[in-house]
Amino acid sequence: MERKVADLKGHMVSTETSFYVTSLTSAEAGADRIAKIVRGHWEIENGLHWVRDVTWDEDRSQVRTGSAPRSLASFRNLAIAVLRHAGETNAARGLRWASREHARPLALLGM
Repeated sequence: MERKVADLKGHMVSTETSFYVTSLTSAEAGADRIAKIVRGHWEIENGLHWVRDVTWDEDRSQVRTGSAPRSLASFRNLAIAVLRHAGETNAARGLRWASREHARPLALLGM
């Protein structure tokens, strides 16, 4: 797959070639289907993992034992989902809003 990368002004920065391995047969793995699968992966990566890393600096977390890392990731995912359900598109802005008053996060949940 060839991907052209542009900056925020639309100027081309680079072209990348990526190779993917799939268990789909050649009949199932048409260009449109592969493109949809790859876009779906990046939608999750950019919409969830990037938000967790940037907003909570998750990659530098020192929580590494037991089920704590998975639990914290689940709580972060829940916070992102609740904010998005409430119509917030920017997780950092939503967290600042919710932290200004202790009842606000509960109001988002309908409590």
